[in-house]
Amino acid sequence: MKTILCFGNSLTAGYGLSSSQAYPALLQQKINAGNLPYQVINAGVNGETSAKGVQRIEQYLHQPIDVFLLELGINDLPRGIFPPQTSANLQQIIDKVRSTHPRCRMVLAGMEIPRSIIPRELSGFIAEPMIAAFHNVFVEIASRNGMAYIPFLLKGVAGNPQLNLYDRIHPNAAGQKILAENVWDVLSAVL
Repeated sequence: MKTILCFGNSLTAGYGLSSSQAYPALLQQKINAGNLPYQVINAGVNGETSAKGVQRIEQYLHQPIDVFLLELGINDLPRGIFPPQTSANLQQIIDKVRSTHPRCRMVLAGMEIPRSIIPRELSGFIAEPMIAAFHNVFVEIASRNGMAYIPFLLKGVAGNPQLNLYDRIHPNAAGQKILAENVWDVLSAVL
């Protein structure tokens, strides 16, 4: 049995839902239906930043990782971590995984910044360049590292109140199903 490690934040953890409703569990259902020899591990933590991820990845490096799905970064800006540091942190995580598991296949989930999370003091003339810089972090990291790339994990879900919990940030069960499809569109080719 091979291992797929889904390493991320509340989007991966399935904030506000049971673990069986989070997209990693839904991926496991697809894998089982296809009789593929993979076990999906949900390593999502609510509120995780890329900086915390650099430290936390260490606890997974001792186990086999055949496919590494990285989903971090959306919590960075509200916590004062700007795109250049997000990029450096994501690269450190990738480097740590690659140094321990050089044959591991890698997938990066891209994210977009909703304008609503940009701190008020940064809004206005800084907002648009910040949004573009954040988007480019994921494109550049995926390209530089030869990673399979999910352009926007929340495609079809972000901003839709019927697919999100009361906070309008975290996908509900129906939203998580769409996340699973967004991931599967890329992951299925990797497998």
